[in-house]
Amino acid sequence: MVLSAGIAFAAPLPLPEPELQTGTLVGTVMDRETSEPISFAYLYLEEANRTITAHSDGTFAFSNIPAGSYTLRTTRIGYRTSTRPVEVTADDTTEVKISLNPTVFSSGAVEVVGTQGNGRGANLEHASQTISGTQLRQNLGSTLSATLDESAGISSRSMGAAPARPVIRGLGGERVLILQDGERTGDVSSQSADHAVTIDPMAAEEIEIARGPAALIYGSNAIGGVVNVVRNQISRSMPDHIHGTATLQGETVNTGGNAAVEAGIPVGSFAVQADLNYRTTGDTETPAGTLENSDLTSTNNALGISYIRPWGYLGGATSMYLNNYGIPPDPEGGHASGVDIEMEKYQLEGASELYLSNSAFRSVTANLSYKHYFHKEIESGGITGTEFGVLTTNASVKAHHRELGVFSKGTMGIWAETKDYAVSGARTPDSDANSFSAFVVEEADWGELHLEAGLRYDFNRMVPAEEDPDSDIGHIRSRTFQALASSLSAIYHAGRGYYIGSTFMHSYRPPSQEELYSEGPHLASYSYEIGNPDLDPERGLGKELFLRYRGDDISVEITGYHNAFANYIYPRNTGRQNTRFPSLNDYQFEGAAARIYGAEASTEIQLFSGIAFNGIFSYTHGERDLTPQEQELNPETPGVQPLPMIPPLKTTVGLTYARGGFQMGGKLRIAANQDRTGDFETPTDGYHTWNMFGQYRFQTGRTLHTIALNAENIFDTTYRNHLSRIKNLMPAPGRNISLLYRTYF
Repeated sequence: MVLSAGIAFAAPLPLPEPELQTGTLVGTVMDRETSEPISFAYLYLEEANRTITAHSDGTFAFSNIPAGSYTLRTTRIGYRTSTRPVEVTADDTTEVKISLNPTVFSSGAVEVVGTQGNGRGANLEHASQTISGTQLRQNLGSTLSATLDESAGISSRSMGAAPARPVIRGLGGERVLILQDGERTGDVSSQSADHAVTIDPMAAEEIEIARGPAALIYGSNAIGGVVNVVRNQISRSMPDHIHGTATLQGETVNTGGNAAVEAGIPVGSFAVQADLNYRTTGDTETPAGTLENSDLTSTNNALGISYIRPWGYLGGATSMYLNNYGIPPDPEGGHASGVDIEMEKYQLEGASELYLSNSAFRSVTANLSYKHYFHKEIESGGITGTEFGVLTTNASVKAHHRELGVFSKGTMGIWAETKDYAVSGARTPDSDANSFSAFVVEEADWGELHLEAGLRYDFNRMVPAEEDPDSDIGHIRSRTFQALASSLSAIYHAGRGYYIGSTFMHSYRPPSQEELYSEGPHLASYSYEIGNPDLDPERGLGKELFLRYRGDDISVEITGYHNAFANYIYPRNTGRQNTRFPSLNDYQFEGAAARIYGAEASTEIQLFSGIAFNGIFSYTHGERDLTPQEQELNPETPGVQPLPMIPPLKTTVGLTYARGGFQMGGKLRIAANQDRTGDFETPTDGYHTWNMFGQYRFQTGRTLHTIALNAENIFDTTYRNHLSRIKNLMPAPGRNISLLYRTYF
């Protein structure tokens, strides 16, 4: 019943079936060295937004594909990703043979497509990095943030096992958009360190990261980037038989376990997608002892159905995310027994795509979603301290065009959101937020030079339930913001695998409802939060320059970046004890001129047959200008001060050995001291940890099996993550052995 409502919600009127000239694309995926068929390869027909999985004999078939030119991307564990153009002819069958090269590279299934490609639907428009296959299995953690932590430039903000969120190049919170199947999550994880992201990475088919002009399709504020977890809850393609996976995972550091199953099922002209997931862990063990009240129990389930025809698809899905987890106790921070958080999110969504013939536009996509989010924070004695509720509705329409004038292809569209936000247990007023956006992203190719440009207009209005000119935090009132954000990217192919590129982005971020109106204790994050109703929008100017080389035996990428902000909004620890709650410090939302800049590098080098070296390097520097009032109070203080919660210099080096279906290796992770700290922030010492991993895959009949064994922090080293809000209480997790088994059917 709920699912039927979701489909009706997506499209209240039936769509006519336009006359389209269609064809069929069939083929076989084979090993280039042995000419043997490769089973269970993942194929993505980008411009048609169709995905399928190859059969156990390596064959595949895309049916009812509109005639035209497409890009076919093929990914398989243990092989280098293949991208090739294909032509589908009307009323005919096109046959292709795809040969994949075996690779020892751990990122062999990670395609850096940069500014190329035009994937839609569940996938991002132009992913700058895609994490899947071997790399995803090897790094799979209990949270999205932990799964991404091995990527260059990405760190993890944490406050225990459950509430972790990725930080990209020192930017987190509202500056990093987290999406699931291209849609916002509707949670409040960007607001505070104790709030979890409502996505379990176990269900991810792949994880994409996008920056630059493509990010403007999803928001004006994503100067840090867009992270999209692809689950394909609404199927865009018709499976020819039941396909799916079943997974079991366990780990020792918290006596945790996870079980998941997902399946795509064809039923006539309908494709049904089902996902079930359950995770439980105990308290986390550290070299200094047990981190009390760090357990979690969660489930993330979804059911979707799509009506798939030659003209496109129409579908709906319903999903549920429940998570009960603990925040460790802080005897000096307001709760000596810790805080328990009970979180729930229910979601309805609908999506449709209509292919167009005899038009400059290739297709039109529409999405509509509704999220009901609620969580409560339970203090000692079972008393409910703070409750958060958010009702979010999102709608978007996007049109994707073919070659149009000087542009080779592009996307334009509109997006709208309404958000009903309520807080109980603090003096923060209930409020509504209404947003509207219009955007366009275009691409052009001039010889070996590829250009992308994006423009997005945003209108935002925040409306508190009541105006209060005499509030302790200032004049609480409605606020309206509007601005343009823009981005330009260029990449030049210098030949022989060398590329050089640059990206500029002018971002815009209005202050959030929390930043404007918050007033009250937040025991779970050890703070008393004070909003600022007079905050102006945050504007950022980001610059990036990169050099990339891709060869058969070596890949290298070096990037430098600089982000300058006018009115960088953040909660400043004033060091003042709150008068009502002396155990909590006042955290005041303020805006300041700030700069965050740094460099990152990644490389993989095949040293010998079956042996590869890999390494990543990340450095970030953040600083802000002191306000005139601060300089007046401390005239001898320098005019700039470090920003808080900036990750230290980090590097990871490792070796990987691969032969056939077997892979093993080791990694050394090194982090430097971080003594450039913000107000009342604790510095952290440098550290190094050793990790090892092994994976084996084999096939029995029509089933592919993968087994992954990981050992993290082998020597049980005591270290502290600088981005952890509990680093003063306990060190980071100790030795952890995890075992994952996944079968593909």
